[in-house]
Amino acid sequence: MPPAADPTWDPAQYLRHAGPRARPFADLLARVPGLPDEPARIADLGCGPGNVTALLAARWPTARITGYDNSPEMLDRAHVHHEGPTPGGGRLDFAPADARTWAPGEPYDLIVSNATLQWVPGHAERFADWVAGLKPGGILAFQVPGNFDAPSHRLMRALAESPRWRDRLAGTLRHADAVLTPAAYHERLTALGCAADVWETTYLHLLQGEDPVLDWVKGTGLRPVLSALADEPEAREDFLAAYREALREAYPAGPHGTPFPFRRIFAVARRA
Repeated sequence: MPPAADPTWDPAQYLRHAGPRARPFADLLARVPGLPDEPARIADLGCGPGNVTALLAARWPTARITGYDNSPEMLDRAHVHHEGPTPGGGRLDFAPADARTWAPGEPYDLIVSNATLQWVPGHAERFADWVAGLKPGGILAFQVPGNFDAPSHRLMRALAESPRWRDRLAGTLRHADAVLTPAAYHERLTALGCAADVWETTYLHLLQGEDPVLDWVKGTGLRPVLSALADEPEAREDFLAAYREALREAYPAGPHGTPFPFRRIFAVARRA
């Protein structure tokens, strides 16, 4: 079977959980040390709708920052809401690019990526090009979900691989090997001559509303299924109904909301 097409993204759905999604990026930036030059040159790979890219301008007010993404829908949102001069005298721009092939065309002080590389098969093979594009002392920093064995993903894959759906959805979803282990990331980065800081954190989000875990994954992990079934509304609703019931059992609502554990893996690597 040929590789699944890239999913279609919905910025409004993604931003429904903007606060919890932005927290790991803020935690990642908190561990990024000083950059080589001022004003800094920064790239954000997989910038999405640009809401977290704007946090870079708050941290480095004079920087020239470019957010890259391969989703026209996400870039349209970013252009409208975030592009232009920054209050500190820097500049925030957005441009189309694919992390599977993007290579720095100029030296960067910081290349950062937030919850994007899990969509890029073999992304660790891209590290060498990205590190080579850093200035001496420059930083490569990223975070990726580490929850592919969580019920939210296991149930999604099991349903897609069931007899009812396997012919239509086989090969659509990512599997547990979409990201590496923290130790493997550390090894890859140190082998490139970087001083690497790698760690993991499990956030316990308390989600509100009806079927909030389904609402969360509609903005990210479920996008390939929603895209694959976009031309079959009845089938799409059948899949969502079955998946909704499985999620309700796996993530029961409590008196204050629905607890949703979410593990993430972080890396900050400084080029020698």
